[in-house]
Amino acid sequence: MAWVAWFTGLPGSGKSSVACEVALRLRARGMRVRMLELDEIRRVVTPSPRYTAEEREVVYRALAYMAWLLYNEGISVIIDATGHRQRFRDVARALIPAFAEIYLCASLPTCRARAGYRHGGYAPADVYGQAGREGSTVPGVDEMYEPPRHPELVLDTEALQVTDAAEQAVRFLEAFQVNQAASMVEQG
Repeated sequence: MAWVAWFTGLPGSGKSSVACEVALRLRARGMRVRMLELDEIRRVVTPSPRYTAEEREVVYRALAYMAWLLYNEGISVIIDATGHRQRFRDVARALIPAFAEIYLCASLPTCRARAGYRHGGYAPADVYGQAGREGSTVPGVDEMYEPPRHPELVLDTEALQVTDAAEQAVRFLEAFQVNQAASMVEQG
């Protein structure tokens, strides 16, 4: 039984670190899991991103659609994307029956500090360095970040180390998969 889990939170909240660790642990347990990293996908969909509202609508809809396609092929998906508007995540929830939001919460000062040390990967370097400038659209500073209304799992990444947060997510996702499969049997 496949599922889709969207790891959401402010830039620097630990989404990529935790999501990568979760994917590694689940694959080691024999689960078919694909990670969709929005920053990586954006390089193909919008190679010169402007981060406008219109562009974000298109990119997030494409992300939800990619997740749905993989889900329909029986592949579980971890989405690593800020998704600062609830409606972006709601598109995926509406498409995918086995969908969960995993909210990584950390304070803005903590996220700013972490993002300043970011190196490698696909995420823009020093995303908060652009905040407050004319035309800037940094979630949590220039644009509101809308936390999930009813996340299936909340991970306080200020209190938890990456490995501990990942273990909690893995346990949740394994139980979520079992519950989704049982629900399908009941319906079917």
